[in-house]
Amino acid sequence: MKRYLLAAVVFSMSAGPAFAHHPLGGMPMETLSDGLLSGLGHPLLGFDHLFFVIAVGIAALYTGRTKLATAAYIGAMMLGCLLMSVGLGLPVKEFVIGISLLVVGGILLSGRATSLALAIGLFAVFGLFHGSAFGDTLAAQEAGAGVPVLVGYLVGLGLLQYGLALLAGFVVHTLLKATEAEHIHARLAGAVVAGVGTFLMLEHIEGLVFNMLGLAA
Repeated sequence: MKRYLLAAVVFSMSAGPAFAHHPLGGMPMETLSDGLLSGLGHPLLGFDHLFFVIAVGIAALYTGRTKLATAAYIGAMMLGCLLMSVGLGLPVKEFVIGISLLVVGGILLSGRATSLALAIGLFAVFGLFHGSAFGDTLAAQEAGAGVPVLVGYLVGLGLLQYGLALLAGFVVHTLLKATEAEHIHARLAGAVVAGVGTFLMLEHIEGLVFNMLGLAA
């Protein structure tokens, strides 16, 4: 288990440059398939989103309604992305994304199952911000790409993240036998996610302080 935790930490530290990467290598998106490919690839290139999706999948297990709780995140994430695509972005989204990892990771680390209503609420709120960040990628690549690209992008995002969340839950529940929230494997997963969230929060705070002092971070 220590090997896995170390690998996760190393991966999270080395994946930072992937925030701004794009599956098409910067090429313009013009078709439905381009949007689909971008939507499928982007969550794998942004470790902040990837760790959050994993945390959602595990936390959803202990609500008793895994698929429903996970769908709350997916639906809100797609809405946030759609809003961003028409120019309605959310403020301080990267900061909130860091908080989302810290909160959901902390819930898992606590070893306590959360209620379905609370999980849906948290997943939906945080999903809006993750989706808005995904929308930034679409806007930056091709602001006038059109409906086909947007549809493909949303479908790709939704399918891949839903699948990843359910897969994470399956691995923890079935393969690692973590049938209860207090199980050590579920709590260790929460520790890793919360650790990544803490790293992101400190990074954002550092950037804010440097900006206030007029220094380059």
